[in-house]
Amino acid sequence: MQRTFFGDKYMNDFDSNSQVHEESPFKGKTGMRRLMNAFGYSLEGFKAAFKHEDAFRQEVFLSLILIPLAFFLESEALHRILMIGSVFLVLIVELLNSAVEAVVDRVSIERHALAKRAKDIGSAAVFVALANMVMTWGLILFA
Repeated sequence: MQRTFFGDKYMNDFDSNSQVHEESPFKGKTGMRRLMNAFGYSLEGFKAAFKHEDAFRQEVFLSLILIPLAFFLESEALHRILMIGSVFLVLIVELLNSAVEAVVDRVSIERHALAKRAKDIGSAAVFVALANMVMTWGLILFA
């Protein structure tokens, strides 16, 4: 039985109900099989986000305009990297926000202050990523 340190006391792997904490049964694949599975899960995630999330679709369409535009604008390589990176950051944060929202909705669709807080914080993260993108593009193009 593995012991872990928690605060001032050592705790074992048993919780208060004497149940063993187990890893997910979906874990265990290694090597190329794990990489192939992970790639498949990622594709499923992209499909799900595109199908179910309006904001993600809008941001994908925006990225299809902005990323090629970054290559056509007269700018240094570092500027292109920053411009494209800021677009990818928006997509990353939107995917994470969508995942949080899906988990919150899975737990309960009832209105709850903590559910609202989680969704609002995710939305704020997307807003910050979008503001970062606008600022990055604005400073590079107009400064």
